[in-house]
Amino acid sequence: MSCIRAFFKLCKVIEKLGEDEMQEQVISPFFSVIIVNFNGGDYLQGAVDSLKRQNFQDFELFVIDNDSSDTSMETLDVTGLDRVHLMPEAENHGFAKGNNLAAKLANGEWLVMLNPDAVADESWLEKIAGGIDKFPAIKMFASAQYSLDEPGIMDGAGDNYHVFGIPWRGGFGRSVSEMPNTGECFSPCGAGAVFHRQTFLDIGGFDESFFCYCEDVDLAFRLRLNGERCIFLHDAMIHHAGSALSDKVGDFALFHGTRNRVWVFLQNMPPIALFLFMPMHIIANLYIFARRGFEMTFIRAISASFKDYKSVMKRRKIVQASRKLGSLQIISMMTWNPRLLSNRLTDVREYTHK
Repeated sequence: MSCIRAFFKLCKVIEKLGEDEMQEQVISPFFSVIIVNFNGGDYLQGAVDSLKRQNFQDFELFVIDNDSSDTSMETLDVTGLDRVHLMPEAENHGFAKGNNLAAKLANGEWLVMLNPDAVADESWLEKIAGGIDKFPAIKMFASAQYSLDEPGIMDGAGDNYHVFGIPWRGGFGRSVSEMPNTGECFSPCGAGAVFHRQTFLDIGGFDESFFCYCEDVDLAFRLRLNGERCIFLHDAMIHHAGSALSDKVGDFALFHGTRNRVWVFLQNMPPIALFLFMPMHIIANLYIFARRGFEMTFIRAISASFKDYKSVMKRRKIVQASRKLGSLQIISMMTWNPRLLSNRLTDVREYTHK
């Protein structure tokens, strides 16, 4: 009799597990929207309010606060949003780790990043969902970014990567008349990036050593080395203040942007491409140094990029060991024309199945 009772008890446990799994499937949202905040001020409320107005409401929201010293989190009003996770942190993790923390807790099939200084159009999530449906093989998408303060100016159409090892936001600062149609770009910009959650987690998420700047290009580079591609969605629109919370041309942005740019090149370029383009990478960085007026912050950033050389090479070994594409395949996805780089032009190509 004890065996029979044990059998029926086991059946009830299995039935309960099945019910819990079904319930989880029912309540799991399609999107997990992530906002990483640091002293966002009134910008943060604007970003959240734009999510309240979304036509597509099947999402949960994570707001990670990196130990802000302002009152942006204390005064944040999330009324009208059903699934909100507020995560006040005791230290500033940076953009990379902040997103990783939320991604590990997320329930959505897709991760959607929104900068705290960005406002999304009402149809933003709806258009992203449409893009996912139209391009079922794609695991990362880029939003169309317009300047929040200057409506006639582009903030970006995805991120581009030149074979010399220099990334840039395509179309930044140019007329909105140059906004390209939907197509393939090298990488999404983190201000409005979209990643398949499991793919994001499987690749290791953002490299937390980057802290912020170029972590989006680094992640996309690693995904591309594993055979993934990126689609820019011209009708998935956000309006971005553009480094409003971290200095447009200050030492912080220059230091992290320069150091991380070198790391992206050293860690991700396959051996043949690394050998071929290393001289031009050095020349390109020297040109940027001169163009910036020989600022000492640049020297500190270059020094920092090589200071922890062993860790950089360790990360490179991991990336290169898992890649599926070779040098010729990956550089064909990059920009070759230096004019596009020097003028911050877009490089969005027609998407073709391969």
